[in-house]
Formats: sequence, structure tokens, C-alpha cells
Amino acid sequence: MTVPKEMPEKWARAGGPPSWSRKKPSWGTEEERRARANDREYNEKFQYASNCIKTSKYNILTFLPVNLFEQFQEVANTYFLFLLILQLIPQISSLSWFTTIVPLVLVLTITAVKDATDDYFRHKSDNQVNNRQSQVLINGILQQEQWMNVCVGDIIKLENNQFVAADLLLLSSSEPHGLCYIETAELDGETNMKVRQAIPVTSELGDISKLAKFDGEVICEPPNNKLDKFSGTLYWKENKFPLSNQNMLLRGCVLRNTEWCFGLVIFAGPDTKLMQNSGRTKFKRTSIDRLMNTLVLWIFGFLVCMGVILAIGNAIWEHEVGTRFQVYLPWDEAVDSAFFSGFLSFWSYIIILNTVVPISLYVSVEVIRLGHSYFINWDKKMFCMKKRTPAEARTTTLNEELGQVEYIFSDKTGTLTQNIMVFNKCSINGRSYGDVFDVLGHKAELGERPEPVNFSFNPLADKKFLFWDPSLLEAVKMGDPHTHEFFRLLSLCHTVMSEEKNEGELYYKAQSPDEGALVTAARNFGFVFRSRTPKTITVHEMGTAITYQLLAILDFNNIRKRMSVIVRNPEGKIRLYCKGADTILLDRLHHSTQELLNTTTDHLNEYAGEGLRTLVLAYKDLDEEYYEEWAERRLQASLAQDSREDRLASIYEEVESDMMLLGATAIEDKLQQGVPETIALLTLANIKIWVLTGDKQETAVNIGYSCKMLTDDMTEVFIVTGHTVLEVREELRKAREKMMDSSRTVGNGFTCQEKLSSSKLSSVLEAVAGEYALVINGHSLAHALEADMELEFLETACACKTVICCRVTPLQKAQVVELVKKYKKAVTLAIGDGANDVSMIKTAHIGVGISGQEGIQAVLASDYSFSQFKFLQRLLLVHGRWSYLRMCKFLCYFFYKNFAFTMVHFWFGFFCGFSAQTVYDQYFITLYNIVYTSLPVLAMGVFDQDVPEQRSMEYPKLYEPGQLNLLFNKREFFICIAQGIYTSVLMFFIPYGVFAEATRDDGTQLADYQSFAVTVATSLVIVVSVQIGLDTGYWTAINHFFIWGSLAVYFAILFAMHSNGLFDMFPNQFRFVGNAQNTLAQPTVWLTIVLTTVVCIMPVVAFRFLRLNLKPDLSDTVRYTQLVRKKQKAQHRCMRRVGRTGSRRSGYAFSHQEGFGELIMSGKNMRLSSLALSSFTTRSSSSWIESLRRKKSDSASSPSGGAEKPLKG
Repeated sequence: MTVPKEMPEKWARAGGPPSWSRKKPSWGTEEERRARANDREYNEKFQYASNCIKTSKYNILTFLPVNLFEQFQEVANTYFLFLLILQLIPQISSLSWFTTIVPLVLVLTITAVKDATDDYFRHKSDNQVNNRQSQVLINGILQQEQWMNVCVGDIIKLENNQFVAADLLLLSSSEPHGLCYIETAELDGETNMKVRQAIPVTSELGDISKLAKFDGEVICEPPNNKLDKFSGTLYWKENKFPLSNQNMLLRGCVLRNTEWCFGLVIFAGPDTKLMQNSGRTKFKRTSIDRLMNTLVLWIFGFLVCMGVILAIGNAIWEHEVGTRFQVYLPWDEAVDSAFFSGFLSFWSYIIILNTVVPISLYVSVEVIRLGHSYFINWDKKMFCMKKRTPAEARTTTLNEELGQVEYIFSDKTGTLTQNIMVFNKCSINGRSYGDVFDVLGHKAELGERPEPVNFSFNPLADKKFLFWDPSLLEAVKMGDPHTHEFFRLLSLCHTVMSEEKNEGELYYKAQSPDEGALVTAARNFGFVFRSRTPKTITVHEMGTAITYQLLAILDFNNIRKRMSVIVRNPEGKIRLYCKGADTILLDRLHHSTQELLNTTTDHLNEYAGEGLRTLVLAYKDLDEEYYEEWAERRLQASLAQDSREDRLASIYEEVESDMMLLGATAIEDKLQQGVPETIALLTLANIKIWVLTGDKQETAVNIGYSCKMLTDDMTEVFIVTGHTVLEVREELRKAREKMMDSSRTVGNGFTCQEKLSSSKLSSVLEAVAGEYALVINGHSLAHALEADMELEFLETACACKTVICCRVTPLQKAQVVELVKKYKKAVTLAIGDGANDVSMIKTAHIGVGISGQEGIQAVLASDYSFSQFKFLQRLLLVHGRWSYLRMCKFLCYFFYKNFAFTMVHFWFGFFCGFSAQTVYDQYFITLYNIVYTSLPVLAMGVFDQDVPEQRSMEYPKLYEPGQLNLLFNKREFFICIAQGIYTSVLMFFIPYGVFAEATRDDGTQLADYQSFAVTVATSLVIVVSVQIGLDTGYWTAINHFFIWGSLAVYFAILFAMHSNGLFDMFPNQFRFVGNAQNTLAQPTVWLTIVLTTVVCIMPVVAFRFLRLNLKPDLSDTVRYTQLVRKKQKAQHRCMRRVGRTGSRRSGYAFSHQEGFGELIMSGKNMRLSSLALSSFTTRSSSSWIESLRRKKSDSASSPSGGAEKPLKG
């Protein structure tokens, strides 16, 4: 864009901007960026960041202290460090320090090694980037400099295929008009080449001597993370020139198809937009994590209570009994009273009983999650052969949450559909084209259609393009002026780049699939976009090359939802061509087009009803005088330092009025394979799916029917289209009234607040008979999301089986997700494929990105990614359900085995004078959780299954226990704790009772402390091993090896610890010499162990047997059904052997991107199986879940008493 010279104010420095003394404020508060070319001394005054980047966290000196400091930010690590300190105090420690320090150091070491490895690779990457070479103009000479030494204000030279070192203002290039071509894959994931252009005044600075004399100064916005926006001004030679994003080369881009270019460094290092966008994603925690934090606090409170009880017991015992034995059991020197003895005993028992929450719990949870993540990554059934893209778990912390999802929020375009656009139909001057009719006048279906239209008359036609209605081509050949103008608009009003590798072989590079489809359609019908320069567009119209002067591009953005071009034809006539969303464009037409508008609107509704994406086309003639005056005002607005975009928008709004309607286009975006089946399956799993789309209502509704989200069998589909708060509230109220029983009177007599105060309104609504759907427009949604109405909207929406929100903005998508998170006790999942889905993906509990046609922004922001929507069913119903099941079983067993282990100390306290004496050998205490019982529970947590994957997909009702949080909750926790305490009681008192009267083979007394300790420890290891065998539902070789191997390791270590050899070397440490051999040689001991095991395990076996027969859950019934099927098949085979021996609308507005119009005007790109969906009704298996769901719904707190109370599902 040429900027006429003007003389603003007189500057203090000749040829420069206003100059004043200004200190650069602290980082993060910079108000504007000032950079003067070739003047490092001036630029250094502002203390801008260097170009050295640092993503690493540590160095050799800081690693140990910083890493330990970070690790001890974890409450668990700090807690265990506190216990270790207590154990170092001799007066209170009855355990050796290594019982705590060994597992603590092990955990800290594993974490430190992982952190060090990650940071090593970050260091390696930083060094590789910082040491890249760049050519910098210093003192008039190009010198090789490392990237880290490049400074703001330097002029650097880039060559073809080089990475851009910093955020640069493009000054000049080897291409005409100061153009250069870049690839931005590292920034936005798009591999299409984009074009940038130097402003005309610097595009001639290709010579080094001229560049060395260049002393222009740039004043621009401070560093920010907006990749698509830049606002600044260049002051040079007493003139000022506006700068935009199209003049910038951002760090991370690669120079392509351009021999060389020069740029001025504006932002360096951490100030670059690439680094500004590398902020951390919000950390997400699962509901099980949050519950565990609560339970650990409860356990700690329980631990303190036990410590207090035993401390009181110690004080009483020392006062009543211990004083009589001072000669034999003297107090320590520091102990002077029974009370103080009890105080010390309290801390001693805190140390001994701390194993109720061992540190290995946290390590095991992370190992299990890591294993689940690898299973997702390795799943071949989620691998897309076409794109060679596997599924990827981009986080390891949310796997079990995948088994608890109740709400899915899905984008439409590119997520449910393929985002591959096909020009399908159009309306021109009131006539619709695209349908094919048979001889009887009936519309022909696709399979009944004749051959597609023959475009052989056009040597430049795209052979892949198919169109079925020959009447449109006939209209073009007959010279119909409206049809010609229609396709002329499509060939001119766009930002597509054309590349012609060989004569007649055209390749279009479009920034959105919609644009590519429209320009390709115009190409095939004889209006071939051939080439462009910054100021011209060349089109071959029916074989004749015509060059139009491109005067202006009024670019697209999400607010305007339209784009326009102003061109001058060879006859000198100026015309504006515009295309955009129908909701925007129809309001800007001239009143004389009303009749045509009515007909075209009917066609638009018809197209949208078929699920097609629509655009409206219009034009306007401009006289020369008006255009010159308008162009001058546009120039002044583009030079404005403040509110530049608002001023330009106002100028554009003025010229885009009173336009003449040409017609409309309809583009087909086909559904992805397997979408209806996936949605049907997820719906059977009681997952509610909400579609949040930018498309028009009719298009979204049609896609809803195509996906089987909406069906003709539904009781009613509510459409909310109110434009005011009162209208929206009334429509929502009527919808709720229709959903409730006729006996209920929630009607006109109630105020809004009274309705909200109904204690069971939410549960009543969600229990209504019939299936309902809600469709709401963006303008209505804006009112529905207001604070005083959001609960009414949520109540209505949650009572519906399907919710479709149309015309929503990216911010509204995130607000809808946040609303459900805020008030519903449910796990949410958001899935999308584009940059407009990022906020929704980050807001939901779980974000899923689809690697599709719109770059990889959604994937980069997601927690999980894959290439097709249909893989979502496997992610949730198989991997998610299994992860939840495994984690719940792991936690139940872990708490059980540790309470069984630890509570024995509590009972023993009543028989040892509350002296904090341990039951077990201290080495057993150390190794119990990290050797003897760690691997079996890990194997169960990683590999266990209740039913095979095929059954998980076949019976989606199996997913519901996770939604209801049935497998691990506070009730299940207390059951595990009760079982652990019960086991500990038997574990202590059965051996205690036997040993009281038992004798050895030689007649001597069997009872002694060491024999008792070995017997209890052996019983414990065997009982917990048998218990995990009962808990394991899916046996693998690894499970067998770990369970029986752990038992073997226990006995091997036990005999080694009690051997003479270790006693001889460390007599003070291994005092149980010979005890294991002597004790376990006694038949009485083995009988005691067997008795203890049977009494501990038999109630569990009996309970599970009765539950399986009297009240089986769904997985039990599925397994039983599977066994029956196998038997029937076997019988059938036997019998056989015996016998043998005897549509969619206006998606353009949300798939296009801003900025390409200005780029072109500045001279851009001118070179060149069907699943079994069985519902589960066997026996009474599903009824108990339904009753639990109703109970949960009834007990959930509804918004009674005011809008601030949350809803809970």
C-alpha cells in the first residue's frame, strides 16, 4: 500500500520521531516499543531482552537446591521429610531413620532424574537454537553472529530456507515489490506458504550501502502474544508510514522461495510472539485427585487421633504401672513425668503409624497413569492410516477422568464433518442450480444421477471438480449476464494464491477450504483466476484474459463476517464485490432487491435444510469521485495511532451498504466416517453431547439429524431465537413447562425466583419422560449466559438429550463449558480441530484435539489428540473406562493393605505398655510398600480388565458406574478401611491367642517377640497376596509373576535378613538372627498363618459370592452372558459335528482468517463397521444404576434459595 508523504509536526531530531527521555519500565509493563535501525547505543538505553532464549529451568549449580525446593512444594514430600526429622530424635524414634529415608530418597531421586533428563533436552534445544548463525549488518559490513547476540534494532539478512531469528520488520527482498514467502508451521501448524511485503519506501533498500545508512525508527505496540496482529509506525525522512502484521516476519517462520531478504529486529528472544505464546497450559486435576487429597487429610486426622489415644494410654500406664518398674525400665534422662512420656510417645506413634499413607502411593499412581497413556499411544485401532497419525495422550494426569465423562462439547466443522468443501448448489438471480430432475420432474438421488457436467470446453478446468446440473453451464455459455457476474465475483473476491508449475496446470493455495471450493467452481465454469500482483488480478473469462486493477481489499474478520474487494475493470468502471454470511449481508442490500431477496432467502433455507454451508454474494458500483474521497479517509484511518481497527471498520461499513444482490452459494461439508455410530454409542452410555458451532441454525440442525443426534422420534425440538432478555427467558420457560408433567404447575403464576426456588425442579426436569432437544442461536445464547438467567438456561439444556448452539463465538463456547463445570457435578470433555476451539478445549476438564484441515492449534492445546471423531468412542468406552476401573481398584486395595499393615501396631500398643514398640522387624517396615506389595498392585492397576474391549463397546451401559463415581468414593473408601482394620484385628489377635498357649516341638514355650513378629508379617504378606488375587479380574503372565514372585522375594529376603552372615557383619542392625528358620519350622506357626488367612479372606469370598448371585452389577452380567454364549457355541459345534456324521450454512464466517486481504494489497503471494448398539436389559442389572442415578439426582443441590447455589447432576 503506497503511503503519500506528509509533513506532520517538526521533530527535535532531524528525520526522526518525537524524542524524549524515557526509562524502560520493568518487564511486563512496557507501554510501547521504540527501535532505531543501526543504532545499538540508542536501543540499549531501553534494556530490551536479548535474543537468547532459555526454556531450561536448572543449571549444574542450581539443579539440586531448586529441584528439591520444587519437590518439597508437594505436601506429601514435606510430610515425609517432617517424619524423617522426627525419626532423627532418639527420644521419640523407635524406628531407624532408613525406614523413611529409603522410600523418600527413592521417590525424590526418580523425580529428580526425570526432571534432569527433561531439562537436559531443553538445554540441548536452547543451545542449538541460540548458536544458529545469522548475518547481521554491523558498521556497514555483514558479519556472522550467533542468534543469541542479535539485538533489537539490528538489520539482519535471511536467505532461502532459513529460520527467522527474531520478529523482524521486512525491509526489502529479492522479489518484486518487496515480497517474500514464508512457512508458519511452527507458529500455527499451517503448511501453506504465506506472503509478506515490505512497505514501498524501504523495498528499494536492497543494497548493503543503502541499508547501512538507514536510520528509521519504529514505534509500535509492546510485546504480546497476538500472532495475527501488529500495529506500529515507521518514522523516516520526516515522514511516517503505517506498519501492520503483513510487514512482519515472526520468529519460528521459515523463508521459502525467496533468495534473500533484509529485516529490522523489533522483538528479540522472550519478547517475540512465538515465545510469548509458549505460556503454560492450565494444570488440570482429576476428581479422584481431589478426593484423594480430602481422604489423605482425613487419614492424617485419624492418625493424630490414634496417636493421641496411645499417648494418653502411655501417660496412664507410666503413671499407674511404669513407676513401679523404674529400676528395670528407667525413663530417659529428658523424661521427668508420665505426661512428658505420653507427649514423646505421641510423636513416636505418629512415626510408626505414618504408613497408612505411604509415599509409594503417589509414585504408584503416576506409574499407572503413565502406563495407561502408553496404551492410548500404542492403540492401533486409533491409528489413522490415511494421515499416518496415531492417537496421542499429551498428558498423563487425566486418564481415569476419561471414564467419568457426562458432557461432550463438540465443534461441528472439521470435527463432526471432514472440512473438505465441495461446491454443491447455488442461487443466481432467483434461480436455483444444482438439483437434477428425472423425466417425471422428481429430484434425482445421487445414485440415480446421470454423468456429471462435461467441462471439456475449458482447458484450465480442474478435472477433480464434479457438478451435476448442466443448466448452469448452459447459462454460462449462453452469456447470461447475472451468471457471468456471479462467477466473476467468485474469481475476484478472495485471497487465494495461484501457482502455475507447468503451462495450464494451476494450483490454488487457499487459507480456508470454503474459498478454495468457490474459486475452483468459478474456474471450471469459465472464470479462471490465473494470477495476481499487489495491484492487479488476472482472470481468464471464457478464454479471454482480463486484468482488473485491485484498488482495495476489505478483509474478513470474525466481527465483519464478510470480505469485499474493490476493482477497476479495463473500461475504467469501479465495482465493489462482497461475499459473506447471510445474517450480515442481507441487512446491507438495497431496498430494490426485496423481491429477489425473498426468493434467495427461500433458497438459502432450502440449502441449509440439506446441511449445506451458504454464503451470499452482492456487488455495488462506485463512482470515481466517491471512491477517491473514500480511499483518502481509509488512508487516514490506517495511519491512526489509536483505535485503528475501529476506524477502519467504520469506513468499511459505510461503503458496504446498499449493495445489489447477486445470489448465494451452497457448499457441502461431508460427515466424517463413523460419526452417527459414535454419537449413538456415546448416547447409550448416558453421555450428553452438545454441539457448539459457528454455522447457521438450519445447517446445524440438519447436521444434527445426519448425526442422529436429532431424530423424528423425539418428543419435541425447542428452538430459542429470542433477541431480548425477556424473549429468551419466556422461550426457556415454555420449554420447561412442556417438559414437565401436566400435574406440575410451574407456570405464569410463578416468578423467576420462585421457579428457581423449587427444591427439586432440576431433578424433576432431568427425570421427564420423552426425549427433547434444544437449539439456541448465538444472540439468544448471549442473553442466556447472563448471570440472572444462566441457571434457567442450564436447567432447560440439561433436561434435553441434545443441545445445539449455533452462531457461537469462541468465547461463548468456553462460557458454555464453564457454565456446566460451575453448576453440574459432572466431568466435561471438549473436542475440536481449529484455533476457535482452543478456549473451549482449555476450559473443559478434558480437551481433545483433532488433527484436521485447520492447523494444529487445537492439538497443541489439547490433553488428547487423534485424527477422527469416531476414535472418541474407543478413547472413552475402552481406555477411559478401563483407566477409571484400574485406578479405583488400585486405590481400594492400596488403602486396604496399608491399614491392615499399620493398625497391627495400634493393637500391639495396648500390650506393650504403649511404649511405641513396633510389631515388625524394621526392615520389613521399610520393604513392605516398596518391594513386597508394590509390583502386584501396579500390575493390577496397569493391566486389569473387567470385560474385554469388544464388550465395552457392545454394552455402553458399562460406562455409567464411572459417571456415578461408584467404584471409588467416600463410601468405598470406608469399606476398604473397615476391611483393613478387620484384617489387622485378626492378624494380631489370632497369633496372639495361639502363642499364649502354644509350645514348640521340644515342649518349650513358642511365644517370644521375634517369633510373633515373623508370624504376623508372614500372615500379612500371604493375606494381601491372596486378596489381590481375588481382586484381579484379568490375569496375565505379568500378574502371576509379580504376585507369586513377590511372595518368593519376601521369603528370600526374610531368610537372608535372619541369617548368621548378616548378623556377623552388622550385629546391631540384624538382631533377628536365626529367627525365621526356627519359627517357620514349627507346624503350629503354619497352622496359625493358614487360620489367619482363611478367617481374613473367607468373609470377602462369601460376600462377593452372594453379591454376584443376588445383586450382580453390569460387568458381572456381561461376563456371565459371555460364558453362556461360549457354552452355546460349543454345544452348537458339537451338534453340527454329530449332524455331519449324520447441510450447512455460512460456515465461511468461522473458517476464514483475518489479514490476507491487506497482505495481498501489499503484494502477497503473486509468484509462482457397524457396531452392535445393544441396550442392556438383562435381569435387574441396569435398574440399580438407574435408581442410584435418581437418588443422586434427588440429593443433588438444586438452585434453591437463589441463583448462587450450584446445581449438581
